[in-house]
Amino acid sequence: MNDLTEARPIKASLRVPGDKAISHRAALLAVLAEGRTTIRSFSPAGDCEATLRVLRALGVRHGRDGEDLWVEGVGGEWRGAHPPEGHIDCGRSGTTMRLAAGLLAAAPGTSVLTGHPQLLRRPMERVAEPLRSMGADVRSEGGGGTAPLTITGGPLRGIRYRLPVASAQVKSAVLFAGIQADGTTSVIETIPTRDHSERMLSAMGAGVRVTTVDGGAEIALERSALRPLELLVPGDFSSAAPLIAAAALLRGSDLSVRGVGLNPTRTGLLRVLGRMGGDFIAETAGSHPEPWGEVRVRHQPLAATAVRPEEVPSLIDELPLVGVLATQAGGTTEVRGAAELRLKESDRIGGLVEGLRALGAEAEALEDGFVVTGPTPLRGGRCDALDDHRLAMAFAVAALVASSRVEVKGMGFVGDSFPGFIESLEALR
Repeated sequence: MNDLTEARPIKASLRVPGDKAISHRAALLAVLAEGRTTIRSFSPAGDCEATLRVLRALGVRHGRDGEDLWVEGVGGEWRGAHPPEGHIDCGRSGTTMRLAAGLLAAAPGTSVLTGHPQLLRRPMERVAEPLRSMGADVRSEGGGGTAPLTITGGPLRGIRYRLPVASAQVKSAVLFAGIQADGTTSVIETIPTRDHSERMLSAMGAGVRVTTVDGGAEIALERSALRPLELLVPGDFSSAAPLIAAAALLRGSDLSVRGVGLNPTRTGLLRVLGRMGGDFIAETAGSHPEPWGEVRVRHQPLAATAVRPEEVPSLIDELPLVGVLATQAGGTTEVRGAAELRLKESDRIGGLVEGLRALGAEAEALEDGFVVTGPTPLRGGRCDALDDHRLAMAFAVAALVASSRVEVKGMGFVGDSFPGFIESLEALR
């Protein structure tokens, strides 16, 4: 990567690309709507292009108009769609594969979801098992419950399913199948996860009910027709997060991110940054179906904190950035309950700790998290992002506060979530 080590402050007001998680869900649920859905500011991320390949494979009419996407829905009866020919390439996108599995559980014919070797290492039985309970024929063809997934759709029945692991993707897959199933489908989660699917289903006319159960929540719905939406996708908070972290670290910085998503199930980084003494203001400007607004961040000396297991789902993508922030915070920061990080595009716990150590940080890997003690001056060096876009962005932020040049191996897949990230970071400086 380019030399980003000259620690100039960040002073800018900007927007980031549309939210990836919301874009995935909007495109897939639009398939089941009766009529045309328009999704404005659809994410340009490579992962979302994988979701559009699902639509193409099914013969669902859709098109791009600048930053916007339109989709002609086929309705819950799948009129006008056809079984895909050949395998559907989900690229490196676990969200595409898991959500598409829920969508296709009631679709006619047999679909095969496959992808990049990195995706084929990730656990998929966690989504296959509940879909089989609903009546779909779902087989994880890889060893140890991994993809490819072969799905033969058909009539579904509702189930009451308790998530064994906090996962918005598994929850969404069950709900996507449930909107097409007879009876009531409900998902119980003991730790809240991002709620984009529930918000979008409600906005499209589904009768989503959320009740408190066993200290957590139960999300329930029945089969119903979905109406098309005209949806404005807010900026992706996970894309804004590296810029927010950089501004928090660099002395003299003053950064505003406009039009960014402020869904509280996604903004755990702000709550952690607040505990660390970070100086920021988040103001909501709109809230239907997703809250959005502006975040302004200025540099302030940071102190260590602890991230608890129940917080992890709200900042799962930002935990590598917490590790970087912790290198410059006074004291010992500990993250626990984040074992899921080992099952992402890479082992993010091991990769983060190894990369930070290569830059001189005092960091230790735990089975379910990590410990970082600071403040520690970071030196130049070489770290490996393991072809993982989240680690790549975190190490690019670390490079900004290093004393000399940092080389990050594996930046090539940063476009999975934030095309033009390095250019955006350079432009701020």
